[in-house]
Amino acid sequence: MSAPVPDEGLERWRLVLGEPADACAGEGGLGDRAAARDAALDWLYGRDEELARRDVRRGGAGPAGGDGPSVLTTVDWLDEIHRLFPKETVERLERDAVERYEIHEVVTDPTVLARVEPNATLLKAVLRTRHLMNPQVLVLARRIVAAVVAELLERLAPQVRQAFSGTRSRRPSRLRVSRNFDVRRTLAGNLAHYQPEHRRLAIQTPYFVSRTRRHLERWQVILLVDQSGSMVGSVIHSAVTAACLWGLPGVKTHLVAFDTNVVDLTADVDDPVELLMRVQLGGGTDIARAVAYAAGLIENPRRTIVALVSDFYEGGDPGQLVRGVARLVEQGTQVLGLAALDEDANPSYDRAMAQRLANVGAGVGAMTPGQLASFVAEQVGR
Repeated sequence: MSAPVPDEGLERWRLVLGEPADACAGEGGLGDRAAARDAALDWLYGRDEELARRDVRRGGAGPAGGDGPSVLTTVDWLDEIHRLFPKETVERLERDAVERYEIHEVVTDPTVLARVEPNATLLKAVLRTRHLMNPQVLVLARRIVAAVVAELLERLAPQVRQAFSGTRSRRPSRLRVSRNFDVRRTLAGNLAHYQPEHRRLAIQTPYFVSRTRRHLERWQVILLVDQSGSMVGSVIHSAVTAACLWGLPGVKTHLVAFDTNVVDLTADVDDPVELLMRVQLGGGTDIARAVAYAAGLIENPRRTIVALVSDFYEGGDPGQLVRGVARLVEQGTQVLGLAALDEDANPSYDRAMAQRLANVGAGVGAMTPGQLASFVAEQVGR
């Protein structure tokens, strides 16, 4: 008699519920692939302290003895999840490994780093654990930073360019280039020259539109970026956004990172990989000091945008921070308080402090890099 065939629906429920649901998996139990998936999930989530306390799983280190499966190493586990799960699931498992269970080997072991596929989760983990890495590991970690930054630049740079490229207007133009060709007006203006015998329209007078190029007077954009650990996603996107803004006509870009100290990273803005490798995450937060530093950079207050990227949890003097922002606003500087600058724009922040900054004239919210570029372009074009 042939062995029972595993039920795929029951297998999924068994993987969700864990080992206590073995009896519900049906006569077929778990097939080989589902059993391998279960072992990979148990290696990670079995180390959860709450589950161990309730004796739901035996723990992520594998069985204590007997004839059970051999203990997976981090390298083995990474190989297994890439074999067993789709990309989206792999990224979630890697994120939980480095963020929830702090399995630092994922980004500090050269053997492991050589195997992982670069993604945003691993980039964040690299930035958080860079201080644990020796020079050999840093070289491998830089590969992850470079790959993810290149992907972000490819995605975000067109948004920034589009914001600054100008729009088509309906004014006639003497500049006769194909991209400015006005099809509708040309057809309407040449209908009298239609040749029915040839079924074609003879274009006697082509028309072109002009492109509205924003009048670009020099503006300063000062990005003040909080280096606290919770802001790592915004740190990454701020670096890439600054790189996209760098060199645009009429815009002078500064990038300043801060915790309790202030570090001006402007010299490395054109190399976001090097810039991110210099970032020091964690530590305290003195936002008022960063705002005071930005004030010293301003050349023309009425042509300056200060974008403060922070969760607004002030470790310094809150009153000094509010007064510093108020002075910037009073002199005509545009101040943006961004609780997030990333592609999700879904922040967690000190709402009371954010409200105090809004009360003195700062614009407070969250933006994607593309939205920030559009805002800058709109101001520069006035």
